[in-house]
Parts: sequence; structure tokens; C-alpha cells
Amino acid sequence: MRDSLRDALVTRLQAYERVVEVGIGQASDVAGELARRGVDVVAVDVYDVSVPEGVRFVRDDVVARADAPTLGPYEGADAIYALNLPVELHRPTARVARRASADFLFTTLGYDEPSIPVRRESIPGDTVYVADDGPGTRT
Repeated sequence: MRDSLRDALVTRLQAYERVVEVGIGQASDVAGELARRGVDVVAVDVYDVSVPEGVRFVRDDVVARADAPTLGPYEGADAIYALNLPVELHRPTARVARRASADFLFTTLGYDEPSIPVRRESIPGDTVYVADDGPGTRT
């Protein structure tokens, strides 16, 4: 990830006290920088991955969590975010965010349009989509 894009994403997300990154995979630059700046960061993925110091990892499936009786690692999040989120994960992640009363911000793979109602925010090198689809949507 380019430094300018990482910095723009961090700047956008650092106002939140507690965030959850969905599908962190091997791209942990944003989560690591947020943690260094004092944000409480939880990273989730369906596979076990290493995360930077200061980031807590939880193996979880956002699709299964969308209708699970508990919110698990998303409980108490101010924002849930995802980078390069595939279109099939937009709705389940938005549902989890609504249930947690958290903002949901994401980028797509670049060629996908969001499958949920969103507000678009331009940042250097990309567009951040902010879910605008019901309870839990905050500015």
C-alpha cells in the first residue's frame, strides 16, 4: 500500500476510539499505524494471520457473525472498516456494523461498486465508502 493512501486512511479513522478491521489478511499497515496512534484496534480474518504490535487479532467470519446471537469482537466498536472488501461481504459487514451501532467504512477492489447505500469520500489514491443504510450510521 502506498504511504499516501495509508496515511489518508489512518487520518480518516484515527478519530475513532475503537475500530475493527475486517479481513486484515497480510495488509496490516493501516491497523498498525492506528494502534501506534493510540486507537484500540481489533483485526479479524477467517484465517490466522500475524498482526502488528498493539493490534489484537480474532479469528472470525463476518458472514456468520451477521446473524449470530452475539457480536463477538465487534461489540463496542465505534467503527468497522475493511480495505479492498469484495462485494459479497458488503451486506454482511454492514449488518454487523448496524448491530454494533458502529460506522462502516470500506474500500472496494477498485472495479466493484458498493452493493449497499453509501456516501463517497475521496481520499488521495482511492475512495472511501461510508455505509448509509440504517441504524448505526454515524457521521
